[in-house]
This record gives sequence, structure tokens and C-alpha cells, in this order.
Amino acid sequence: MDPRIAPSILSADFSKIKDEVKAITAAGADMLHLDVMDGHFVPNITFGPKMVKDMRSITDVTLDVHLMISEPEKYVEKFAKSGADWISVHYEATDHLNRLVNQVKDAGCKAGVVINPATPVEVLNEILPFADFVLLMSVNPGFGGQKFIGTSVQKAKKLKQMSKDLNPALFIEMDGGIGPDNAKMLRTAGVDVFVAGNSVFGANDPAAAFRKMKSEINS
Repeated sequence: MDPRIAPSILSADFSKIKDEVKAITAAGADMLHLDVMDGHFVPNITFGPKMVKDMRSITDVTLDVHLMISEPEKYVEKFAKSGADWISVHYEATDHLNRLVNQVKDAGCKAGVVINPATPVEVLNEILPFADFVLLMSVNPGFGGQKFIGTSVQKAKKLKQMSKDLNPALFIEMDGGIGPDNAKMLRTAGVDVFVAGNSVFGANDPAAAFRKMKSEINS
């Protein structure tokens, strides 16, 4: 697939979220990343289905919902009904991953599997044929603004090679510490979707930061 940048609204200014979304989509963003945290699976709390519903009411771009929560199977349908287009679930958060991936698909969404930095890509061998995408965490999940973990580059390369045999249509997403300085390198490694939080919304001009990163990826 053509490379895409998914600005993460966790780094946006919620007091003017509608304006932030309008500006970033006008700059060319055709998807947004929404990090859902429960304070249990990860040490932070963000938002639930209502935020997804509110985002859907102000934009028609793809909503990429990343569930960093315990027992995600209890909430998949709620997020799908609220307007999620993609839903990704953690390998580490469930005992029945195949069932959960199919649950996401049955709810009408693209199904993604997420692995944490310390989880090897080899654990995905059996699920790759069923997933639409894999999200590689390049920081430990729970907080924005962390430093990129360098070994994530090799993980992307390895996953890309695995997917050629198991699921050529699979696309690779990466989240954590991504910006203009490493985006091109990650594209070369096989990353298709780049989640960008502080590097976009933390900039003085988020729209300009988005355009710069897009230019780097496509150069």
C-alpha cells in the first residue's frame, strides 16, 4: 500500500480538538490514530467509545483505534458501532487471538494485531494469514513522547519478510517516537502506516509538520 501517516490525537490539544482535526486533515491526513488506554493493561487512562463517536461526527477520515486495554473482546463491538474503521488489539492482552481478530472483522472493521517492543515477531506466525495489519510498538505503550527503540527497524524488516509468505496483502504500522528524522528509514524497512503524535501535534504548526514528514517518506 502507499505510505500513510496517522496523526495520533492523544497528542492534540483537546480544548480545540475540532480545529486541530480540521487543520491536519486539510494538510492531507486521511486517517487519525486513537489510543484507548484503561489504566490496567497500560499505566494510563485516555478515553472510550464516546471519543470515537465524537471524532466520527467531525470527520470522515479513517479512524484507526488502538485498544491498549484488558479484555478487549468485551469492547470491540462498542468501538465499531461508535465509528472505528480499523481496530487493533494486543497479542499480549488475550488468550484467544484468532477469535478476537475474527470478532473485529465481523464487526465490520479492519483487524490489526499489536505487539510490544519486547515481543518477538515470530509469535505472529499463526495469526498473520488472518490479520489485515500488524502494529509494531516502537516504544513501550502507555505514554506519548517516548524515545524510539532502535531495534524496531529490524523487527519491521523481519515482519515484512514473513508477510511475503504468509500474507502478502498485510500492511505494517508502527507507533512510537516516529518523525521526519526516521520516517524514511522506516519506510525502507517495510513500514506502511506511520503513527505520529508529538512530532505532528506537538509542533508549532502541526499541518506543516505533517507535510514535512510526508515529504520525507515519499522522497
